[in-house]
Amino acid sequence: MAYEVPDIALNNGVEMPSIGLGVFQTPPDETRSSVAAALGTGYRHIDTAAAYGNEREVGEAVHASKGGRTAVFLETKIWISDYGSDKTLHAFDKSAGKLGVDQIDLLILHQALPSDFDKTLEAYRALETLLKNGKVRAIGVSNFMVEHLTNLLDETEVVPAVNQIELHPYFQQPEVQAFNAEHGIVTQAWSPIGGITFYREGEHTSTLEDPAIVKIAESHSKSAAQVMLRWHLQEGRSVIPKSTKPRRIAENFDVFDFELTTDEVAAIDGLDTGKRGGPEPDAITLESFGREIPEA
Repeated sequence: MAYEVPDIALNNGVEMPSIGLGVFQTPPDETRSSVAAALGTGYRHIDTAAAYGNEREVGEAVHASKGGRTAVFLETKIWISDYGSDKTLHAFDKSAGKLGVDQIDLLILHQALPSDFDKTLEAYRALETLLKNGKVRAIGVSNFMVEHLTNLLDETEVVPAVNQIELHPYFQQPEVQAFNAEHGIVTQAWSPIGGITFYREGEHTSTLEDPAIVKIAESHSKSAAQVMLRWHLQEGRSVIPKSTKPRRIAENFDVFDFELTTDEVAAIDGLDTGKRGGPEPDAITLESFGREIPEA
């Protein structure tokens, strides 16, 4: 299985592999083996975060891999506890130290902090400084809604390259996607196959068991997960599926040898419930979600 993974051009010209491995909630020891399996499969993009507690293991696996650091696009996130000009600059040092790198390919703010948006703006301006100084190649945000993005664009200079949001067939956030597209921001899907436990009201089925998706999967001799990942890619999104199983990691990567028809894409588009699986962005506060991010 040797596929050339298509890149997505970010709004500053940096090329980002369209599919990456996510390591949310992956324990440190498993992170090392998962990343090694992904890189061995052909992945060239790893997404982690300071709050995940596994940046160090991501870095170790990357440096130990055949291609080494230069072959991998590294993405990580600043947690809300480290928002603020100097704190965010230091948060880069913590993440870079754990990853064992001098430069991070994509550094994003993990959440908006609606209760203290000035602090969010300070953090983003620190990312702009890191970008200007060559410490990062691109900057962006995660879980930002239209209101957050609008305020950010009004108060800062660099348009985010990426907005990483919850996005799968049952929760598609069309307004956020449209705003991203209008402003040249790549939509990156976390939980791209609805991997957070997500049941449609009254049906108690996951996306993996959805009849419409299963039918499409059978017609292509693919899995439901592969169909969902292909759906994202055909609609121009970046995806970062998470798995710790080498077989599943390889399966998630095997999505470049088939194409969904227009009708099949439309059928999946029609599954949106409008119901979020993750936390409400406006519920994110330092009081509820703050945690200290250890030094490198």
